[in-house]
Amino acid sequence: MTDFEGMLCSAAAADLPLPGTATRVSGWLCVEQPGAWGRDVIGDEVLGPEITAELAPRLKAARVRPTLIRRPGRNEFTGTRTVFLVASRPRDSWCERLEITDLKQLLDLDLSLLDGPAPKIGAPVTDPLVLVCAHGKRDQCCALLGRPIAARLSAEYPDLVWECSHTGGHRFAPALVLLPSGLTYGRVDPEAALAAVAAAHRNDLALEGFRGRSCYTPVEQAAEIAVRQRVSAPADSLTVTTTPDATPTGDPSTFAGAATVTHRDGRRWHITVHTVAYPARPASCGAKPKPATGLVVDDIRELP
Repeated sequence: MTDFEGMLCSAAAADLPLPGTATRVSGWLCVEQPGAWGRDVIGDEVLGPEITAELAPRLKAARVRPTLIRRPGRNEFTGTRTVFLVASRPRDSWCERLEITDLKQLLDLDLSLLDGPAPKIGAPVTDPLVLVCAHGKRDQCCALLGRPIAARLSAEYPDLVWECSHTGGHRFAPALVLLPSGLTYGRVDPEAALAAVAAAHRNDLALEGFRGRSCYTPVEQAAEIAVRQRVSAPADSLTVTTTPDATPTGDPSTFAGAATVTHRDGRRWHITVHTVAYPARPASCGAKPKPATGLVVDDIRELP
């Protein structure tokens, strides 16, 4: 018997650091699917076997994440589905909204367009789109903890908030993602979630619960957060690039990487990050314990 046996996975992960835990995603296909969802969006053929058989290889080839969405609460299906095409990038992110009446229309979408500028095939979405993971079939923490957050946010931003399928990292539930920026949050209470969305509307970035930006690697995510903890900067003012580093600080055996963070005003910082091992614990509710790690910043140095 372990210390974590019988605990919700989110409770068992309470000591793990959040920076660098956002799932890396640059392209999103969000499809409205009211009602219950299976455990796996593609594997369980939630959109139907014929659609899934054609759509799955296209999504994989284009490196696009399929995400199911639905409005918080019980909503009757009108026959028209909302679809979002989203590109999350360090610069020039975009989101477009389409309406479809037949899931076969998904097969008409050219997913390679997500590698380029906004294609103007749908209505541009200029306000932050809010996805809150409420995928109970994937992990009970998402349903128990995510749905109340989605309901609270929806009361404030009724047109922008959706419950969504697995975003990665249910042990950090309640979890939310803001699109198209890809800002990913975890362990947020209602007030922290509201603060994150309000900040995004101001082109600001709330740090409480911030896990990282989905367009970056884990090391780059941790580096951005480290700089933001020292420097107040608009949400779109920093860019991060991986930096080769032959002489990292700390223990070389646990060195995870290095990155350079650049402010648009010209300031730059060099950050090194290492990996810390934590006791094994379940990554999902009811799963067997697995080794756990976290990213910790070794050094942050402003460059001339």
